[in-house]
Amino acid sequence: MANKRDYYEVLGIQKNATDDEIKRAFRRKAKECHPDLHPDDKEAEARFKELNEANEVLSDPDKRARYDQFGFEDPMAGMGGGNPFGGMDFGGMGGMGDILEQMFGMGGMGGMGGNRRNAPRQGADVRYDLRISFEEAAKGCTKSLEFYRNENCTTCHGTGAKPGTKPETCTMCKGTGQIRQSGGWMTTVRTCPGCGGAGKVIKEKCPGCGGSGRTRVKRTLDLKVPAGVDDSIVLSKRGEGEPGINGGPAGDLNIRILVRPHKLFRREGNNIRLDVPISFTQAALGAEIDVPTLDGSVKYQIPEGTQNDTEFRIRGQGIQQLGGSQKGDLIFRVRVEIPKRMTDKQRELLRQFDEISTGKEYEQSKSFFDKVKDLFN
Repeated sequence: MANKRDYYEVLGIQKNATDDEIKRAFRRKAKECHPDLHPDDKEAEARFKELNEANEVLSDPDKRARYDQFGFEDPMAGMGGGNPFGGMDFGGMGGMGDILEQMFGMGGMGGMGGNRRNAPRQGADVRYDLRISFEEAAKGCTKSLEFYRNENCTTCHGTGAKPGTKPETCTMCKGTGQIRQSGGWMTTVRTCPGCGGAGKVIKEKCPGCGGSGRTRVKRTLDLKVPAGVDDSIVLSKRGEGEPGINGGPAGDLNIRILVRPHKLFRREGNNIRLDVPISFTQAALGAEIDVPTLDGSVKYQIPEGTQNDTEFRIRGQGIQQLGGSQKGDLIFRVRVEIPKRMTDKQRELLRQFDEISTGKEYEQSKSFFDKVKDLFN
């Protein structure tokens, strides 16, 4: 145990590293010392074993917690094992075959990966950006979508071969799609270079798809957008993506909602905010004003002496909760507008008002000047 290096040091990460950081560090380090890339290098083989052991412990929350508490003295750790990878199970360790395939083009190790390219795989998802108005997002709507996806070629029915012919079994891999090579304690499985892992070779390609077996097809779909959707929300239509491969399920159509800004309204959760201009006489005397909502204008009584930036709330005039029935509120802020141009008569009337004012009408000014007097007295 004394010769063992700290697992965090082996992976080159901090003790507070996240699961994603551990995964990325392992992949990077594994690529640097994998025995297949360094044949007959005993030092690289030893580093790879050490790296796998560290990753096995730190990628498991329970083992990591015990290691952080007890270090190498934990009797329940179960580390080491009899195989050269410290007891690691390549078949169940978070897709180890996928990691090796991404790094080295392998389908797995020791034949455990199987013919991954010929296995059923889900079709690719299709992304679609849908722009709708503020009102459509608030109340819901139905939209007709036009999108493209890759589908099986109707000329060759997905085989990629010219009509009247068919793909032939690859002679290099005998149809398995993989080439196996044994060396020492490790069996390497890599993708067959003759067929690209398909197991079959197309001698005469289909003129409709060029041998790919797929063509780009335009499709239409009616989408019901629910009331209350917000900007950047993604709605998924299951099975409307590209068809699966080798009998796998189809992908999804993912529609990202893009809501156009409104000229008056601003959304805040399920509430709507709005600025309403009023005159200084309406603010001083009070008035009934028209307040716009998504369902038309409503009457609202502004009280006498309303100050600039005062906010008022109209219940239930907001946006419907997504997937629910409750609605938010409309919150409007009054903006007291001071006239920039006045007639002589208007100026005279304002002067008369100012002359007969006692000062008690202006609470903020009175409070301010009282504080000034206290400051200098």
